[in-house]
Amino acid sequence: MPTITLPDGRTLDAPEGKRLVLALEDAGVDILHRCGGYAKCTTCRVSFSSGEPARMTVAERNRLADGGLIGQVRLSCQIPCDHDMTLKTVNRLTGTDYSDVGSRPEDSITPTPQWVDRPT
Repeated sequence: MPTITLPDGRTLDAPEGKRLVLALEDAGVDILHRCGGYAKCTTCRVSFSSGEPARMTVAERNRLADGGLIGQVRLSCQIPCDHDMTLKTVNRLTGTDYSDVGSRPEDSITPTPQWVDRPT
């Protein structure tokens, strides 16, 4: 079972293959996600200290490239938990004007993933 380590030292065991955004949310981590996990809004951003995945979905790559965010953050809605990661959430519900985090993403990555190597 992959382990996710947060900046406060807390660790979460995530079921193999679970979407990172859901693993974080289900563990009570305050993370914002507004588009329902479709790589459209970039609110579910995370930054990695270690364990950044070497691949990404085409949807994530395109959205990050459009926002000039390649190499700065990743979208937790597009990342499966398949190895240990150390990261921090970038956007949280706390402190925003939103009344909720957004609709819960589906269990499987959406849209249907096409995988590419992460740009360097």
